[in-house]
Amino acid sequence: MKPTSRAVRAVVSTGPTAGQPLPHHPAEYEIRDPGDIRELLAAWPQDTGSGGPFECMCLGHDGRVTLYEAGGQSVRTVALSRAEPLAHLLDPAATKGIAARHRSRWAQAAPARLRAYAGAVARGEEPDRPGVPLALVFSWLGARRPQDADAASVLAVEAPVRLLADAPTAELAWAVRETDRGGLDGAVRFFARDEFTTRHPKRRRVPDTARDLLLRHARSHRPADLPVLERRLLRAPDDRVRRS
Repeated sequence: MKPTSRAVRAVVSTGPTAGQPLPHHPAEYEIRDPGDIRELLAAWPQDTGSGGPFECMCLGHDGRVTLYEAGGQSVRTVALSRAEPLAHLLDPAATKGIAARHRSRWAQAAPARLRAYAGAVARGEEPDRPGVPLALVFSWLGARRPQDADAASVLAVEAPVRLLADAPTAELAWAVRETDRGGLDGAVRFFARDEFTTRHPKRRRVPDTARDLLLRHARSHRPADLPVLERRLLRAPDDRVRRS
């Protein structure tokens, strides 16, 4: 049995000469779908006949792909610049490539009211801003996906964040109160990011109800984000205790 036939996962590192990445394309992503793996193996270059894994040690900045078996052991590594048609299959900009397939799957899994927006972003287009509740966008950002390491992983964060970044803090705070549990996870992720934390202090004032919901969720589910939230979520003036 060929070593490559044991492969169940592939890790792709895309270099500058391995295709022009679309915006929000990760520098490294994984392929786990059995159909994608079969297609990848069909395009894989022939073994050298040496009996050992084919390792190109001169990868430079051309990008590479490594196959892994179920136990986590790597079985093959090849430089993309030296492996046609494999390079085309893994080119981020190839419309029929695996990366485009990941982006399409991610877009199709978006909430119905956000699907057109997701599809446009996945194709590298500049979409119109959809008129949807921010609570739904928080839920979309917080959705847990089995493909979190695939070629759409960065896009899955950046696309909803684009819809949240320019929203007034008061609207964001109200959406925190209206969103679901998954949305609270997305809200914590957003409020801990630079898109919110670099705002002017006057735009970081959050009413107590929303602030407490965010801190409580972070404390229980995203403790790494808690210190940032405690420092950057300022209380709204009307929520402060006034002493006589």
